[in-house]
Formats: sequence, C-alpha cells, structure tokens
Amino acid sequence: MDISYIISHAKVYFNLMPDKESEEEIVSQISSGVSFRGANLWVLIFAILIASLGLNVNSTAVIIGAMLISPLMGPIIGMGLAMGINDLELLKRAAKNFGVATLISVLTATLYFLITPLGEAQSELLARTSPSLYDVLIAFCGGAAGIIALCTRGKGNVIPGVAIATALMPPLCTAGYGLATGHLLYFLGAFYLFSINTVFIALTTFCGVRLMNFQQREFLSKEIGVKTRRIVMAIAVVTMLPAAVVTVNIVRKSFFENDVRKFIKNELTQRGTQIISNDVERDSLKLSVVAVGREISEAMRAAAEGRMELYGLKGFSLRIIQGAQTDSVLALNNQLSQVSTSREAERQKLLEMSAENASLRQQLEVYTNLGTLTSALRPELSALFPQVVSIGLARMTESTADTTAVQHFVAALIDTDGDRSLSPADLERLREWLRVRIQADSLVVIETGK
Repeated sequence: MDISYIISHAKVYFNLMPDKESEEEIVSQISSGVSFRGANLWVLIFAILIASLGLNVNSTAVIIGAMLISPLMGPIIGMGLAMGINDLELLKRAAKNFGVATLISVLTATLYFLITPLGEAQSELLARTSPSLYDVLIAFCGGAAGIIALCTRGKGNVIPGVAIATALMPPLCTAGYGLATGHLLYFLGAFYLFSINTVFIALTTFCGVRLMNFQQREFLSKEIGVKTRRIVMAIAVVTMLPAAVVTVNIVRKSFFENDVRKFIKNELTQRGTQIISNDVERDSLKLSVVAVGREISEAMRAAAEGRMELYGLKGFSLRIIQGAQTDSVLALNNQLSQVSTSREAERQKLLEMSAENASLRQQLEVYTNLGTLTSALRPELSALFPQVVSIGLARMTESTADTTAVQHFVAALIDTDGDRSLSPADLERLREWLRVRIQADSLVVIETGK
C-alpha cells in the first residue's frame, strides 16, 4: 500500500484546523484570563489556602479541589500565546501578573504554615519536593491538551483535567511550607517543580499556536525574532536539564533495587525461610539480609555471594542475619545506631527491653530444658535401673534459718516399685549418673516409692 496514501488519509483524522475557533475569540479569551486583580486574586488566595489545608491533612480530594478552582493557568497560557504570536505587550502583562500571582501564592502558603498547629510534612507534601523528567512530560502533555482545548470547539472537561494533571498549586504551597519551616531543600525542590510546569505549559502553548498557524505580529527586526526564539528554547533546555539528571538517578536506583530483589529471590529463597528485610550499604559494598525460619547454610551463602556479579552487584559482600542473631541485642543495636540523636532515649529504652527479654528467655529455657530432658532420660533409666517407675526433675531453691545463703540445686524425684526399692549403693550410683547426665553441679535424689 502506498505510504503517501496512508498519510493523506491519516491527516483527515488528525487535522485540527476544521475544529479551530476564531483566532480573535481565542486571543481575547486567553488575554482576559491573564489579569490578576479583584475576584481573580481572591479566588487565588482561597485556592492556595485550600491546597495548603489539603497538604497539611494529607487529603488528595481537597488538593484536587484547590487545583480545579485555581486561576494560575491563565497567565501561563497567556505567556505561551504571546510568544507564539509575537505580542510583546501581552507577554509583559502576562509575565507581570504571573509574578504577582506566584509571590502572593507563596506568601499566603507561608503564612498558613507559620500559624497551623500541624507542622509535620505529610506524604502529599513530600511528593512535591523531588521533580523528575516525568514531571516535564506531564507538563508538556498537559499543556498540549490545554491549548488544543482552548483553540477548538467542544472543550468538555479538558481544562479542569489539565489543571489537575499539571498540579500548579501544590508545589507553590510546598514552597511556602519550606520557607515557614526553614527547609530550604523543600522550597527549592517544590519551586523547581512549579517552574517545570510553568515553562512547559507555556512552551506547548507556544508550539500549539505556531502549529495552528495563528497570525503573528511582525517584530521590529528579524534579529529580535531570532533572539526571542533562542531565549525560549534556552529556558526550556535549562529547566529540563536538572530534571533529566534526577530522572537518570531514579532510573538507576530502580534498576539496582530490582537487581537486589532478583538476587534475593533467585539465590536465597528456600522452603521454610522468609526474608523479612534487606539493607544495601553502597559505600562499603555490603548487602545485609535478615532471614527467619529455616537457616540459610554457610555453603548456600557463599555460593550466592559468588553469583552476585551476575545481578550487577560486583564487589559486594553478603551478610545474612538469621537464627539467634535476629533477636540479639547486638543486632538490635546495629539497627538502632541509625536512629537520630533526637530519639536516643527511645533507642536506649529498646535496648534495655531487648536485654531484659533475652535474660527472661534464658531463665525460661532453664526450666523448659528439664521437661525435655526428663522424657529423654526415661528409656535409659529403665535399662539401668528397672526398679524405678517414674522420675521428675525440678530446680529448687533452699534457704535455712541458720544462714542467709540461698542454695540452688536440682531435685530428682523418683518413684520405685514397692517390692524393689533402691539400695543405698544403687541410690548413690543413680545420683552420680543423673548429675553427669543433666550436667548439674548440685543434685538431690528423693525416693518417693518407700
């Protein structure tokens, strides 16, 4: 099939020009939305307060509502239109109103976060502090959808959707939070995200206007036109570069974490063992894995460590924390050493509780071990001393009136056949055998069958 034929028919479906509205009406509509005074300014202030409340209480629905009523999109699209049709007066007016709106928005958000009693940064707020190349793509696609909707008939719900997708309000509120709480990195990250949205919404508006062949005003000279276009492209590239660097780091981190998960799944997974956590120390090239259940053998650990290079972990050493180590005070101390100094008291308390728990576990084992040992001794006892019917072991504590010392010993309670009681020699032999067998320093045998 002829390619030109396919292209000519595809143009019928993708051609925007039949749906294009009057240029005068479009320019008039966008120009009227540039102004920020009176009602528009108050709407902006209340939208900022609503968005700040939503970020403060971590409510996505409230944040979306604030984005829907925000009038910030007006001057941004106005700047893109002005650059597209070479209208310097409109560009100056849009840029001025955009600067005023941005300043008022940040000041309003800062004032709110200064007086609110809820000062903790929630997940919705923190999500606006680390922009990436994906935010550039969102702003670009959102701006493209917005200018197409503004310039054609049948806008539908496109403009509100663009307002939600590009999210101009939350970054400004997060920037205000950063100023109010003294977190400069929060302010810079959020304001950078706002700048990305602004630049690429304006850039797509500029491109859309040019592609839809809006009538352009003539510059005083061609040199001014060339210089203007170069400035526009330079701003776009400079805005995109830091986001591209952040995105590369995010992608690399994602690939690395995926390699670690594959390594653990393929090399350390076995029936009866559960991997509950892992920690990667990239500076010291160490991978620590915490496992419970069936222990991973040293041979399996060494074999897995030898295959780490296949998973992009060349040079890494493998440490497996399992068995008694997972409950030990030492392991807990290593985990808690990363806790900030503000939580030192909690760290110390947890260490004390862990040490106490270990001590109680040891004391419990002293008593439970005797119960297990009693069952194990019964077959041997029947062979050596057939006249003994039953035996019971218990740890005893004795204190007498004539001394303050407390004696600890193991008491062996034996029940013998009434017709065949133990002789003194057999009783002494039984006592020595039991003392060695149960490894008791002090042992008392009490015959209850007499």
